[in-house]
Amino acid sequence: MNDAITIRPAGPEDAGTLVEFNAAMALETEGLELDRARLTRGVAALLADAERGRYVILEKAGRAVAALMLTREWSDWRNGFFWWIQSVYVRPEARRRGHYRRLYEHVHALASQEPGVCGLRLYVERENHPARATYEKLGMHETAYRLYEIVLRRSGA
Repeated sequence: MNDAITIRPAGPEDAGTLVEFNAAMALETEGLELDRARLTRGVAALLADAERGRYVILEKAGRAVAALMLTREWSDWRNGFFWWIQSVYVRPEARRRGHYRRLYEHVHALASQEPGVCGLRLYVERENHPARATYEKLGMHETAYRLYEIVLRRSGA
């Protein structure tokens, strides 16, 4: 059996898998049951418009086992873009096998080749200690910033 690992950009044909991954991640990490119709529209919107961001998928033996989403944020202080790593998910049976590390290294290499990218960022639930440990092992560090938000409306209702 071919256990080859490949990392590739996601396309519209991956929408169902990405919806599945995002719904599972939200339930697991935050106890949130996402509205599937809204989530499906959100994933499709990103896949249709590269300005919104992109997904990267890791496959093992031709099956998607991990994915993440990249978006970007302009930093006037650094005159460059931060790439935000979001919607990280690894299937439970595929965890602790280095798949996220492979995705991260792939993204890090892509970002390092882009002259306009000044860094990588992500946010993580405070109590998600395994994820925090993983990010720290990869050389990321916690910043002094805290994240605040206010929800104005539920987009794409």
